[in-house]
Amino acid sequence: MAISGPPNRRSAGRRRRWAAALGVTALAVTGAGVSAAPAVARATASVAVDFPTHCVPPPIAGIPPIDGTTTAEITVDNAAPKVGDTVTVTYTVKKPAASNPVDLALPADIMTPSGKVALGGAQSGSVTVTGPKKNPPVPGKGEFPPFSMTGTFTVTAPGSITLSPGDYNIHTSYIMELDTPCTVTNPPAPVSRTIIATDDGGPVNERTITLSAASGKPGERVTVTGAEFTPNADVTVAGWNGTAPTADKITSKATATGTFTFLPKINDPATVGIVAFEGDSWDPAKGAGPAAYSLVGDVPPLGQQLNSSVKAGTLSMTQAGDSVQLTSVDFGQGGAATGDLNAVTVKDFRGGPAGWSLTGRVTDFTGPGGKIDAGKLSWTPSCTTKAGSPSTCAAGSAGVVGSAGATLASTPNGAFTGGEFTAGATVSLDVPAFTAPGAYSAVLTLTLT
Repeated sequence: MAISGPPNRRSAGRRRRWAAALGVTALAVTGAGVSAAPAVARATASVAVDFPTHCVPPPIAGIPPIDGTTTAEITVDNAAPKVGDTVTVTYTVKKPAASNPVDLALPADIMTPSGKVALGGAQSGSVTVTGPKKNPPVPGKGEFPPFSMTGTFTVTAPGSITLSPGDYNIHTSYIMELDTPCTVTNPPAPVSRTIIATDDGGPVNERTITLSAASGKPGERVTVTGAEFTPNADVTVAGWNGTAPTADKITSKATATGTFTFLPKINDPATVGIVAFEGDSWDPAKGAGPAAYSLVGDVPPLGQQLNSSVKAGTLSMTQAGDSVQLTSVDFGQGGAATGDLNAVTVKDFRGGPAGWSLTGRVTDFTGPGGKIDAGKLSWTPSCTTKAGSPSTCAAGSAGVVGSAGATLASTPNGAFTGGEFTAGATVSLDVPAFTAPGAYSAVLTLTLT
């Protein structure tokens, strides 16, 4: 935006150098997994785990995504909470997959990390964690240093709760506001910590199952041995398809000591594990598993079981450009300096239940006569959805953007979400009548969560 007056070459150069930066914050995607070992409801010490990670450098860096390995560890302040207790979780990234993407050295205390910790077992969902703006200097193209993030969650169910590292984001505040989001390539990441929750001091679920084999042909019997179940209780052993028991079930009674040995037949080709539980339906608090089990060989009578998968992608965005020229206004009259944001393309290829929100915030406009307050910038958002997308995006409300920020576009949570979307906005800067002539510029940061 320029106000009519004498040309200012230095301001024009500054405007090119301070082009708007586009920031992205990734959303954790968690999913049900199948343990490769027998299910045992006992707390385990924290361990550092490695997992493949996909990191997207800021677009302004002009370099492709980074596929590397993150080393991280999850710790808690209470390994034996009760239902209703608040547990503090610390997510420490010992070795980030990403590094400083540019030759410019980064000074100390300009990096702010955030992320998610995935919960599993007796409690699902994720924990949002954040870290302080604190880091040692990072040389150009140097590795990002280790960092820690903390958050809390409330225990809602008794039993074994697993904690795995999730997606994380490294935000830098130096010259421009930039983000480097890193997502788990094949979520969930390995379990780093297991805690045991109790209900009002009640007994811990110590039910366990072990299998005689980790795979078998359709229709073959597998020996399932259980322990620590309620004596003489009715117990069901069933196949597990990743989210629920299958129709391959067998029910009988546990012994007087709470043990059993069942020989179920497994036929469902979708089977990825076996569970055992007391009662009419699966309940992690009264069950054990899943223990990993899969079918191998030909599926009778003459066919073969063909398996494929759709790999979940990431939540990302790109923009058509990084600079917007607003119209000029006259000194002494002021008024609206208008323009259009460069189009922002959002690609939600995660294939999960989560929606997204794209928000923007702007700095004060600075120039030779001082500044124009960020609250003078308003926008009228728009958003279109690519045909065939499971979700439909909604444009944010027209109004002030300001330093506090406003929503440009979003999609809701749902049973199945995703798609491709294009967001934009017309913008208007209300320039006071007697603002000093010259060029004024600001940075609009867009964040996707």
